[in-house]
Amino acid sequence: MCTVTFLPLPDSGFILTSNRDESIDRKRALQPQRFTINNIDVIFPKDEHANGTWVVTSSNHFTLCLLNGAFEAHIPNPPYKKSRGLMVLDFFHFNNIDQFADNYDFKGIEPFTMVLVHSENENLQLSEIRWDGNTIAHSKLDAYSSHIWSSATLYSAEIIEKRKAWFSEWLLNNKKYSSDDILKFHHFGGTGDNENDLVMQRNNRKQTVSISCISRSKNESSFFYKDLLSERSNCKIYA
Repeated sequence: MCTVTFLPLPDSGFILTSNRDESIDRKRALQPQRFTINNIDVIFPKDEHANGTWVVTSSNHFTLCLLNGAFEAHIPNPPYKKSRGLMVLDFFHFNNIDQFADNYDFKGIEPFTMVLVHSENENLQLSEIRWDGNTIAHSKLDAYSSHIWSSATLYSAEIIEKRKAWFSEWLLNNKKYSSDDILKFHHFGGTGDNENDLVMQRNNRKQTVSISCISRSKNESSFFYKDLLSERSNCKIYA
């Protein structure tokens, strides 16, 4: 939810990886499972606090990932109309990204950034939706380049730029990569600063609680999930 990377693969595949930073008081999310929404098969880890999710992939070739905050940190102003995690699942009642961005009622939802991927028939599309509480910004991004996002609510502009630099350095040293390679970056990326490394911890109250990695290629699609707060074995579902 709070650090996301996107890596293109040959033949219009991709790897999307997400570190979720949350309060340790929040209910533990359930490991990824298969669900059906609007007759579409979807896979996601379920947030028991609000029954939504922050990352999901589907049989109709969409993958979505949510980050808290839009362009800059905001002051929360609850109550909100709907959890952002439920909004993510509402996407599957729309036919495509443009229809969702143009027609969904975002009013009353806390600010967010959403990364959206569509991969079908060797056609890869990458989009970004940001909602600041008043205005929606929908951008088409280069799906054949690598990207990193960090939550505006947790990381200052200076730290976000540092994280981009860490990712750029990793890319220079990893011309070819796999899911295992980027997972190592999501585990160990940083400089030893517990508050701002990719796996972070602040005041024993907020920390990175899980890492999700969705990989889609011509030959195989999978959802890997690691709960960092428990001794449960890693979960991997083939989509």
